Amino acid sequence: MTNRDKCSLIACIIIGLLIATGSFAQTNTSNNLTKKPGMENTNGTAITLKGDTIYTVGKLPAVGTQAKDFTLTAVDLTEKTFSDYKGKYIIMNIFPSVNTGICAKSVREFNKDAASLDNTTVLCISKDLPFAQKQFCGAEGIERVVMLSDFRNDFGNIYGVQMVDGAMRGLLSRAVIVIDPEGKIVYEQQVPEIGQEPDYAPALAAVK
Repeated sequence: MTNRDKCSLIACIIIGLLIATGSFAQTNTSNNLTKKPGMENTNGTAITLKGDTIYTVGKLPAVGTQAKDFTLTAVDLTEKTFSDYKGKYIIMNIFPSVNTGICAKSVREFNKDAASLDNTTVLCISKDLPFAQKQFCGAEGIERVVMLSDFRNDFGNIYGVQMVDGAMRGLLSRAVIVIDPEGKIVYEQQVPEIGQEPDYAPALAAVK
């Protein structure tokens, strides 16, 4: 075999390897693009967004269990923890964003109902920046609930409410959790459809 033939053979081998490697990478990329992260999360909760099934990162804490500690950011940028509210009934109104109609309505409803509840604090929790939450409360005259942000904390994962796929991936799902003064979960509600309001009556009844 001449040197020229050897060079041609080597060149063919290299080209073949490059083609094979490129095809493999392309196949892997294609497969990765078709994966839906939430579909593999068997520990999550299936909910819907405009009828399409999506998943949360986990499940809500069960009734009768001890509430987990958390850290959230208030509208004045101070850090708030579970211990700041313990000793009262706590209603957690959890939602994607105050900039959507249903979320804003839930804040108004709980703000209206909170006035009649003794020894109760309503925490409205979302991934909105504290500045946006403060602006919303000022514009709406919201004074009886506490707005808290999960924008730099891990509440969504701790309480299993962060969405892992769909257009709102990374935001919090719509849910309500009620905690008694001893720190036990006495009511939980994962709203099945993001565009649906929570059922306010049973949440309020849990503190009466």
